[in-house]
Amino acid sequence: MTSLKIFLIEDDAFFGETLKYHLKLNPDFDVHLFQTGKECLSNLYQKPDIICLDFGLPDITGDLLLKKIKETNNSIPIIIISGQEEIEIAVDFLKSGAKDYIVKNSHTKDLLWNSILKIKENLSLVNEVEELKEKLEQKFSFEKTIIGQSDAIKSVFNKINKSINTNINVSITGETGTGKEVVAKAIHYNSDRKNKPFVAVNMAAIPKDLIESEFFGHEKGAFTGANNKNIGKFEQADGGTIFLDEIAELDLNLQSKLLRVLQEREVVRLGGTTKIKFNARLIIATHKDLSQEVKKGNFREDLYYRIIGLPIELPPLRARGNDTLLLGKYFMDLFVKENKMKTISLSKEAKDKLLKYAFPGNIRELKAVIDLACVMCDANEIAADDLTFNSINETDFFLSEEKTLKEYTSEIILHYLKKNGNDVLKTAKKLDIGKSTIYNLIQTIDIKN
Repeated sequence: MTSLKIFLIEDDAFFGETLKYHLKLNPDFDVHLFQTGKECLSNLYQKPDIICLDFGLPDITGDLLLKKIKETNNSIPIIIISGQEEIEIAVDFLKSGAKDYIVKNSHTKDLLWNSILKIKENLSLVNEVEELKEKLEQKFSFEKTIIGQSDAIKSVFNKINKSINTNINVSITGETGTGKEVVAKAIHYNSDRKNKPFVAVNMAAIPKDLIESEFFGHEKGAFTGANNKNIGKFEQADGGTIFLDEIAELDLNLQSKLLRVLQEREVVRLGGTTKIKFNARLIIATHKDLSQEVKKGNFREDLYYRIIGLPIELPPLRARGNDTLLLGKYFMDLFVKENKMKTISLSKEAKDKLLKYAFPGNIRELKAVIDLACVMCDANEIAADDLTFNSINETDFFLSEEKTLKEYTSEIILHYLKKNGNDVLKTAKKLDIGKSTIYNLIQTIDIKN
């Protein structure tokens, strides 16, 4: 929870403004001041997080206003502010559902501040519990989170099943957009660690000079700008799972530090000296061939053997046959539900077009194609013309039944090599594949400039 919306109902204008000014010293407090109970009730649609109300309002008594608020939303925490010091009145309010009762005096603003902070802390815990319950209720059953019935995806299911009953490291490989994080979550939320944190870290998204702090944390004053203590990802994942995505992008120097942490199962925050033990399962993912990265000197061999564990290779969408249609329907139904649209179906011609396309962007590209088609279609049916493939020249990558997956992959690589003037590095970046894959292909054929 970041911003906290607070309703403050106080008929004494000066006292109300004083409380509002004091509360707004906290940048997380979004304070709205009202002078009557009627104003409060007419603005409940704004969904305040906390209501602080005066006992003696001009238009409605505090107990009646409390009752009306509870009838509208019984879960809103309410703090009573009153000039009445009788203990019986306070007890009656607390029995009626108020979270706190504060007497008006010189300490009111500080007491109110502390009361709101306690409620805020409890609300944050409630939100975390609700989020966890929502995740657990999904159960991350493979049939719901990993859509597919092809032999290629059933092989993945088999590997996942083998991984969930142990704490073995898991390494997930596959082209960009094949669903590596989804598989990592399926493993975590079906294991005995499911009630603990799942912490995902994308190596490619963190600046190199911040990775160490993100990994291991830092103490206050550890470096310029370190104004507060920071708990690192490994500490956050204690008892649960840490998922290191795009692990091949990790700097060699940091690879050695990661190896030491994994061996010792402890971290030392930057600027600190205390060794902090952690117990987290490791799942890594990459679209690159790590063994080739080791051979090229880009990845430490000792770290490779430490993290490889149980390897799971995700097939590209073009190798999964009719799973493309199952996923397409899933994304179509999801888009319709989220946008409150009428039911949409796929025409036969649209299905044929989807099955013939190679989807170099895999599942991520399919979702983008389906979302756009749902917007563009007429008569609640997606036609072939509604399917637009923007990532590549679609005419070069429609499939025919006479070619193998390897042949299609080679065609895609050769297309981009030619388009990029045989620039291997540029082609590798465009397709999100390792340079070794392209070099191996070049060795088997005669590419002429």
